[in-house]
Amino acid sequence: MKTILLIEDNADLRENTAELLEESNYKIITAENGKIGIELAINHLPDLIICDIMMPELDGYEVLEILSKNPLTETIPFVFLTARSENSDLRKGMSLGADDYITKPFKEVELIEAIETRLRKNEMLKTVYQQSAEGIESFIENAQQLVELNGLSKNRTMHLFKKKYSIYNEGSFPRGIYFIQKGKVKTFISNEDGKDYIIGLYNEGEFFGYLSLLEETVYRETSETLEDSEIYFIPKEDFFTLLVSNREVAKRFIKMLSSNLVEMETRILKLAYNSVRKRVAESLVMLEKTYNNLNQQPFTISMSREDIANIVGTSTETVIRALSDFKDENIIAIKGRNISIINLEKLQKMKN
Repeated sequence: MKTILLIEDNADLRENTAELLEESNYKIITAENGKIGIELAINHLPDLIICDIMMPELDGYEVLEILSKNPLTETIPFVFLTARSENSDLRKGMSLGADDYITKPFKEVELIEAIETRLRKNEMLKTVYQQSAEGIESFIENAQQLVELNGLSKNRTMHLFKKKYSIYNEGSFPRGIYFIQKGKVKTFISNEDGKDYIIGLYNEGEFFGYLSLLEETVYRETSETLEDSEIYFIPKEDFFTLLVSNREVAKRFIKMLSSNLVEMETRILKLAYNSVRKRVAESLVMLEKTYNNLNQQPFTISMSREDIANIVGTSTETVIRALSDFKDENIIAIKGRNISIINLEKLQKMKN
């Protein structure tokens, strides 16, 4: 049974509406003003909120603004129940994130249909989508049904790239964003001496190349495949349509995009302050975390010393010396270009 929070200061209307909704098999929680309504919303986390606009304590706009900033309540569908239907009122409510308006006096069927529609759309947005090209397409198809996204193109395509293929280059203009269906990708920048520094490693199920698109600038880095890869491309027109079409669609899409942002920022910060030994240890731990999908123990990394040096931000010779030390300390084993992590726990302690 779905729970609805009804915030209405008119006692008769509140009781009559609650009775109507209970007869339609909803569990109803009622509040006589906005302040109480906020407390009940946080404590009970209803499936939908119906709220009057003109109320004592806090008006409906203030209630919506407060709840939309709370992570616990920001995704709860919010419907205004109001006698005011001027365009300026509608625009203000929608700009704050309201999902719908029901104007008083209303017919019972109008109220029930609006509630059912919002609950159905919210359930679709809660669907767990696979982090794959098929999952993304499923998400986009559902988003089209939810908010009638007629502007989406059919140019989303899958591309097969060989190892060391440059997907985009530093200084070029973004045409869209990329998703790794299969394979691995690195992004790197080059200094004046031609030395590369790897700033990002991306695995299957991750997006890349969207920050420059958001900032409306040229790429600051170059991207290159580390192995034969299948890359799914989403044109920038579709990317921005998904971001601006609907509050809930945008939030869901952003969560799919930004799974590795915090980790990347943390790694760059540590790079600036940690010793080379710590940085090499952290890079090995990061590589293990990124690529050891099957949780293999010990895990073997196959990567050139030059690429590892680019991740660490130092010379190849320095990395080779650090790896040799780790080998002598029985932290890793080395065979050719393959590095097997024997003591992951010690590496983790070392980087901290």
